[in-house]
This record gives sequence, C-alpha cells and structure tokens, in this order.
Amino acid sequence: MQIPYTLTRAGVIMTPQPGNDLEAEGVLNPATARSADGELYLFPRLVASGNVSRVGIARVVIADGVPVGVEREGIVLEPDRGWERGVGNAGVEDPRITRIDELGLHVMTYVAYGPLGPRTAVAVSEDLRDWQRLGPALFAYDDALDADLNLFHNKDTVFFPEAVTGPDGVRSLAVLHRPMWDLDEVKVGQGVRTPANVPDARQSIWISFVHLADVKEGLAALTFWRNHRFLAGPEYPFEALKIGGGPAPLRVPEGWLLLHHGVTGTIANAFDQQQNVNYAVGAMLLDADDPTRVIARSSEPLLAPETAEERSGIVPNVVFPTAIELVDGVHYLFYGMADSKIGVARLDRSTD
Repeated sequence: MQIPYTLTRAGVIMTPQPGNDLEAEGVLNPATARSADGELYLFPRLVASGNVSRVGIARVVIADGVPVGVEREGIVLEPDRGWERGVGNAGVEDPRITRIDELGLHVMTYVAYGPLGPRTAVAVSEDLRDWQRLGPALFAYDDALDADLNLFHNKDTVFFPEAVTGPDGVRSLAVLHRPMWDLDEVKVGQGVRTPANVPDARQSIWISFVHLADVKEGLAALTFWRNHRFLAGPEYPFEALKIGGGPAPLRVPEGWLLLHHGVTGTIANAFDQQQNVNYAVGAMLLDADDPTRVIARSSEPLLAPETAEERSGIVPNVVFPTAIELVDGVHYLFYGMADSKIGVARLDRSTD
C-alpha cells in the first residue's frame, strides 16, 4: 500500500518575539487544541536564555481558512517542579495534546528535563488554561523484555484520540513513545542496552497501553503504561539515524495516519543543541483495529528542510511535526522549524 498523503507548506505562523527573553532561544514544536467554543490554540515550546523551556498558549489567527499567525496569551506550564529541573538545566518541552472525548479531557504529554535528563510526563486539562500534572510516566515491568523501561530516557510521546483494543484484549488508550537505549547518558560506562529481541538498537517508536477502565476510576492511571511493543524503527535513508513519533495519530479511511520524524547525520551528547543532523517528516499507516501493526510507510519524506527558516536556526535543517488540526475542512500540520520558528503545512489525501 502506498501512502496517499502529501504535505504542502502554508507559511510561518510564529517567530520569537523581539525583546522577549522567554523566547530568546526560539519558539518551536507546538501542541494544538480547541477550546469548548471551537477556538484553535497553539501551545508552543518557548525557549528562554540558558535553554530553559516553557509551554505557552496562543490563539491561532486564521485568514481565508489558513492559519497565518498567533496572538500570545501567556504561559500554561513552566519547570517549577523539582523533577523538572536539574543543576544547570530545566524545562518542560515538546508538548503534544490529545483530546480524548471518552475522558472529557485534553491530555498533554511533555518532556520534563530534570536531574537525570529527559523524562516523559503527563498533564490534563478541561479548559486548556489550568493543567493538572499527573507526574512522570511509569512503565509496568514485563519480564519478557528483560528490561526495566523506567531506566531509560524517553521522548516523543503522544496518546491516540480514542480507545482501542489492547494486546491483552482490554479496551485501552494507546500511547506512542521513543525510548533512548544509551545508559551512558544516565551513568557513564553502562553503554547501550536494548530489551530482549529488539530488532534495532537505534531509537525507534514504541507503543504502550493504559486500561481505559482504570483511568475512569482514577486519572493517575494515565501515567502507568503497560503491554509495551516495538512499533517501527529506521528503515529508509531519510531516517537512518533514528525515528520518533509526531502528532497524535489521525483516523483516516486507511486506518491510523502517523506522521513521524526521521533523522540522519550525527549526534553528539544527546542533550546538546545539535548542529549536524537533518530532520524530515515521514508517514506510516497503522491498522485501524490493531495499531501495533504498520501496514504502510513512506520511503521518501513528505517534508524535508528546504526553506531558509527550516535550514537555519538554533538546530539547523529541522522540520519537526507535532500537531494536526482540521481548519475549515482542511487538515494542517504544525511543525517546528530549525528549533527556532513554527510553520504550518497543508495535509492532503490523494484522489488517485
């Protein structure tokens, strides 16, 4: 099966505000969500001097059916918890927001840049203004993996928008994530350790599940993930170094459309602002009934860094997909540009 989807640039919608120290090192990698009255909001990662990130909120300005800009409305999350700060680092980074109607909530996953490095965390909101932290994600132990996933850094996490049947036959919320197997980043000398029977040691997309009934009994269950599975690893040249998830999977006629990022180049310290990488947007389709199955994927990127805004910035040569929204009947992708600005691209389905 071919991937019948294309991306077409529609412009830059957010750039750092001159004189605003909270945005001195870029605005990037946003989440999106709609309020109860239908207004569309952007939740950009705002990077202050010293590489300290916060999550802002801004109303998306739409002209002739196209997102063209934003009106800033403040900050919704900042690294003010001890586990979101370390000596010389702090941040709440790269939010993804999924509206889950079965819960009546917006669910945000984000990266807490704390004492031991990046760790996935979860927060929820009813109104998009007040966010309740549920804490860091925890991974249930599975002896078959011969690994404790709680030991590893983890990023690029996002929930599916509706429940699915999990591998154990239980109605569950599925969540994508990307473990980082190099334990040298936690304790020098430990090296790269992968779970048993993992087909690729490169950073790849995994999928885990949360029993829906447990969440309805208590929201804390949103942070306890189980039934972990390898979903997809690097396969094509544009993703030779690693891949990671993007926006919440979109329900489409073929199943679930997952836009992801593929990376080439070389990475120095995993937590440095990289200068020798190239991030492009790829796509894969997951089975509608069993999202642990990849049924198709793109061999070439749908979007690669080509414009000046995408090729020059804090981290050059980056297009980083993080959100999809329906605007006047058209889907638009919101993405980070060179870790400095935010762009938008039209997502179309081919009729061929």
